[in-house]
Amino acid sequence: MPRSRPILVTGSHRSGTGWVAEILTAAPRSSLAYVWEPFSLEVRPGICAAAFEFWFTYVCEANESRYRPAIADTLAFRYRPAAEFRSLRSPKDVARMPRDWWRTASRRRQGAVAVMKDPIAVFSAPWLAARFDMDVVVMSRHPAACANSILQKGWRHPFSHFTAQPLLMQQQLSGYREDLERFASAEQPLLDQAILLWNVIHGSISRFQEAYPDWTFARHEDLSTDPLGGFADLYRRFDLDWDERVAEKVRTHSAPDNPSETADPSSHHRDSRRAIRAWRERLSADEISKVRAATESIASRFYTDDDW
Repeated sequence: MPRSRPILVTGSHRSGTGWVAEILTAAPRSSLAYVWEPFSLEVRPGICAAAFEFWFTYVCEANESRYRPAIADTLAFRYRPAAEFRSLRSPKDVARMPRDWWRTASRRRQGAVAVMKDPIAVFSAPWLAARFDMDVVVMSRHPAACANSILQKGWRHPFSHFTAQPLLMQQQLSGYREDLERFASAEQPLLDQAILLWNVIHGSISRFQEAYPDWTFARHEDLSTDPLGGFADLYRRFDLDWDERVAEKVRTHSAPDNPSETADPSSHHRDSRRAIRAWRERLSADEISKVRAATESIASRFYTDDDW
């Protein structure tokens, strides 16, 4: 029987959310279709016209009226040409509009069901699950691996995007207020930024594990170590058909001849087993010790001494 409930794949940044969403949408006879990060500030407004102002915008019952109609359209594959037209700024934007409009309309005609890949929506996962009857997959990843990835990418985070959201600070991040205000007021070293961001996100993930036992929680390392077994389990959880074509896709995406890291964010082809060890080769002993000490209170809920 074709699946009718959408799926949210969220969790930590750099934790394989795109990989998971791509494999789930490979399920035969499911009508599942990939939706890329509607909470991102870089998403095209024709696809999601929510007009988010912040990275990691927090949506809940108290402020949902501003965002709910746009998210509903995104999950139902309703394209908003007027919103897209107002945002056109370059020839690239103009060329992309008919492609996105056609693709979205095609999925709607086919009765597609969304697999929404969005780590930026992690704090809003409870609202999304409740409002849109979504199944939820929450991904976590080792703090040193996340730190290594951020250092390699050079990704700096605007922590003022947290402190400017009173509801988020009150309901999820109150325990980090002092640190977040300090990081928002002055630029901090990139490794320190990665540590605080990991703690903030995984602190919420840990609370979600207690509050939402019906959600699916997965560690990036476990999927990477046993991709076939891990994805077969996800398929069973969501009552999706598993066949040899899906198995081959999993093998292709995680094969040893793939690179362990890639500069292409759209590529999910990795040597999955080697990728989970990359941080051991790239981070110094002092950096690893710093990450471990600064994340231990939360990381110990996800990882043991053997994982270090």
